[in-house]
Amino acid sequence: MARKQGEVMWPRLVANKILRKPLGSNNFVTDFPGNDDPDGLVLEAPSFDQPSSNSTSTIFNHHKDTNTHKYKVFVSTWNVGGVEPQQDMNIKDWIDTSCDIYVFGFQEIVPLKASNVLGSENSSICMKWNSLIREALNKKTHYYSQDNLKHDKHDHDGNPNIIENSNNPREFHCIISKQMVGILISVWVRSNIRPFIRHPNVSCVGCGIMGCLGNKGSVSVRFRLHETSFCFVCTHLASGSREGDEKLRNSNVADILSRTSFPRGPLLDLPRKILDHDRVIFLGDLNYRIALPEATTRSLVERREWNTLLKHDQLMMELKEGQVLEGWHEGAIQFAPTYKYCPNSNVYYGCRPGNRGEKRRAPAWCDRIIWCGKGLKQHEYGRGISKLSDHRPVKAIFTAEVGVLRTLKGYHSFFLSERLDKISSQLQVSSADAFLCKGSTKSRSFKT
Repeated sequence: MARKQGEVMWPRLVANKILRKPLGSNNFVTDFPGNDDPDGLVLEAPSFDQPSSNSTSTIFNHHKDTNTHKYKVFVSTWNVGGVEPQQDMNIKDWIDTSCDIYVFGFQEIVPLKASNVLGSENSSICMKWNSLIREALNKKTHYYSQDNLKHDKHDHDGNPNIIENSNNPREFHCIISKQMVGILISVWVRSNIRPFIRHPNVSCVGCGIMGCLGNKGSVSVRFRLHETSFCFVCTHLASGSREGDEKLRNSNVADILSRTSFPRGPLLDLPRKILDHDRVIFLGDLNYRIALPEATTRSLVERREWNTLLKHDQLMMELKEGQVLEGWHEGAIQFAPTYKYCPNSNVYYGCRPGNRGEKRRAPAWCDRIIWCGKGLKQHEYGRGISKLSDHRPVKAIFTAEVGVLRTLKGYHSFFLSERLDKISSQLQVSSADAFLCKGSTKSRSFKT
């Protein structure tokens, strides 16, 4: 069966590469598949940070005047080496529960063998990871919510938290989950900001075999939160530690930036390319290595001389002097290289005495998170301790500035206030009186 599926997919993927045919932008998993609007259009609502005016004239003021609100964004990347997660796997300690948006990027959720690359995708593995994420986010935050919600009247910036559209504003929902072969990206948001997410879309780019298959490449997601567009690019770039292999990775990045494309939206006002978005974060197994002899690298790693190693890190050099990633930023690395470990151990490959047949792969910071554009401030950048695969997970926490329309504050305040209840009650009483006085007929209808 796998062979037949591969025979069908191979010419299709090659044809898509030649014709530059984009993949379906709305073909992703979400907790809200029944949304009537495929672009996720919702009524925009105002900021939570200041009280609204009582004047109804502000409701109809359409000038684009915005405030800035800040959200905390958690981003994580992990090459899991084709190992399936177990049901009792604990990722709760890895997750900071003070954030508003969570982006989880994985590479090699399935082994990169021919049947997986050419055959149909194994969605059951994707479902397992999403189930673990859901449980970790909502179990941990449920405990926090029950004990602290009564006292938590303001968010982390001192702004009042408005509870809306959910009995538990600290519950999280998946707005986008997309898999391409071994690459998986899953985006989750708090329930009280989910109504303000619009235009969620995906774009997949294969850079692997023949320059088009999905064993390497990217899955990008985008959405607009209030008036600010976000784009997260989960990648797995070309491997290799030989001299010149970094050029293949640079080529992959250039290909991803040029070939990734999103729809313009119903008003033709949405960004199409990655760099057109307001806030852009690149995450994944970027596979950049340390440009030093293997023995020198291992010696410096043993002595934990990170600064010396980072001077020869290929990605650092590209960020400082290169052309493909010019203008991109990365936080300070103060943790050990994340690759390559022996299975279920804290020992790097090639360091065990007596194992002559072991592959000699020098340690490297393969797993990275970088960003582009203004309005993003990184607060944390670190690695995890899980021994599930030969890579260690990496996470970062950002504060993202988001533009929110001022002009709808009166509208928002009105519909969240007691005035709506009072007016609704008056309308119901008035309608009832009219009904009793005039009588009911089949031909009569109430107009509001």
